[in-house]
Amino acid sequence: MDDLDRRLIDLLTVNARTSTAALGRALGLSRSTVQDRIARLERLGVIAGYTVRLGDPAPRRGVSALVMISVNAKLADRAVHALRRMPEVIRLHSISGQYDLCATVGTETHDAMDAALDAIGRLPGVERTMSSIVLSTKMER
Repeated sequence: MDDLDRRLIDLLTVNARTSTAALGRALGLSRSTVQDRIARLERLGVIAGYTVRLGDPAPRRGVSALVMISVNAKLADRAVHALRRMPEVIRLHSISGQYDLCATVGTETHDAMDAALDAIGRLPGVERTMSSIVLSTKMER
């Protein structure tokens, strides 16, 4: 992989639907050269596929929060299972550090968020939580 391949991948990462002609203009290459490079990167497994990235559902729900969660190691599976069943939990990550999990929670109202956060705190295995309400998204890839 050379510098042109890296630049091509950067452009495709920003917008995978960019035409090969536009990619060629941006890279100073012909359309057919861009097509050949993309085909080679796909064959090598560097490009594994293309996808659609949907907008974050949390803002469409009105109120969103990031919830850091510490769980009892012996009850972690139960806590994760219970969090997966909560419709307010949009994303759940296992993380390193002081907390074990980070959940993105979305609700229609602040009252509903308050209830969801209380429900998370009462789940079996949840020892402690720390929540931050999302005010705005400054950048997303």
